[in-house]
Amino acid sequence: MSIDLTAASITEAVQKTFEGAEDERVKELFIRLVQHLHDFTREVRLTGEEWFTAMDFLERVGKTCTPTRQEFVLLSDILGLSVLVDLIHHPGGGSVTDSTLLGPFYVEGRPTAQNGSDISGEVEGIPLFFNGRVLDPDGNPVAGAKVDTWHSDGEGFYDVQMQDKLHGRLAMRALLTTDDEGRFWYRSVAPRYYPVPNDGPCGEILRAANRSPMRPEHLHFRLHAEGFEPLITMLVRSDDPYVERDAVFGVRRSLVVDFVHHDAGDTAPDGTRMGEPFQTVERTFVLDHREH
Repeated sequence: MSIDLTAASITEAVQKTFEGAEDERVKELFIRLVQHLHDFTREVRLTGEEWFTAMDFLERVGKTCTPTRQEFVLLSDILGLSVLVDLIHHPGGGSVTDSTLLGPFYVEGRPTAQNGSDISGEVEGIPLFFNGRVLDPDGNPVAGAKVDTWHSDGEGFYDVQMQDKLHGRLAMRALLTTDDEGRFWYRSVAPRYYPVPNDGPCGEILRAANRSPMRPEHLHFRLHAEGFEPLITMLVRSDDPYVERDAVFGVRRSLVVDFVHHDAGDTAPDGTRMGEPFQTVERTFVLDHREH
């Protein structure tokens, strides 16, 4: 390694230190990372003060992370990196339902529920009735598919954010199974738009850029079935005020749907004559066959 380094030669010197890596992918990733990082530094002529500010910012991002808050993932989200990774590997455009971000509120230990169940966990809000169907690319029903669903309450909070209020219970989430016709359905409460956490370092970026921290109203889904590729997706309310400016870039046009309003006195999909206004959402999901 040369010790007579210049602003131009140091990049190659650093890259050569990774040539001994036994894993070829590790070698490729770090050599390219160094190239782009150094090119960026030279392009903007990063100052020492700016470098120190960046290091301090990353340190504070790390200190903000907790078991229930991952500020580094949020940083990836607001910079569009999380969605970029998904778009590279799932560009969409075909008959298969588009994928998008999992989000930070997915829970492995969610309760199972029978089709038609009220999964609201007794959280108060506007009643919401969801009817879904899962098909393969040829239009055949996918029976026995496992469908995770979860969403916020009418004030934009998830169950994991209000465990004191719920006394440790989970709510507005469940694992359902499609019937022989590929159908699944449930009752819950309508979600609400909400801000991503903006009281930490990532919030400083949003404010500096004069960006909204809001995510539009949406329902999350994670589907998996034997012989098919798993699907992580969400459905976004079409008339939500933030549908065109999601803080984490997770909205895809094909996933924007109508949350249909119904008046008190109308009959719900489950046959109940409702004494209050309610909403309905319908959606067909198409899973891709797994490649062998």
